[in-house]
Amino acid sequence: MSARIRQKITPFLWFDNNAEEAVNFYASVFRDSAIGIVTRFSAEGAQASGMPEGSVMTIAFSLEGQEFVAINGGPHFRFTEAVSFVVSCETQADIDHYWNHLTAGGDPAAQQCGWLKDRYGLSWQIVPAVLPELMRDPERAGRVMKAVLPMKKIDLAVLIGA
Repeated sequence: MSARIRQKITPFLWFDNNAEEAVNFYASVFRDSAIGIVTRFSAEGAQASGMPEGSVMTIAFSLEGQEFVAINGGPHFRFTEAVSFVVSCETQADIDHYWNHLTAGGDPAAQQCGWLKDRYGLSWQIVPAVLPELMRDPERAGRVMKAVLPMKKIDLAVLIGA
């Protein structure tokens, strides 16, 4: 990852004080990941934010080619389900991999229809890449929806068979 962010729009994720921990976790889950520039709180920044001087302020990272920046911004803001990241999966093995890793330590009550909330409160959708195609087919859409609604983790074979 270069020193400059290459994409025009970059998700900027606000963490209380564990941005570096979260970024390391996400980098361990996604096979194509990189950690980039880390900035640290100066004396002035620490005084203004209440964060320790020298601690991580921002950390740039990429997952599967998507660039992000995480910030340790304090307890003022939390993630909500109003924003989520979709992980498009080609196989059941991919669905299982991302689901199993991202749900570890997360909120089990926030799991339905391929959606989950991870241990940091960030929402993800772990879905098969073929789902939009299945939902566009007027003859199958109702059966696919009926099959997906009771699921937590998506079962690709059940959706394809619907």
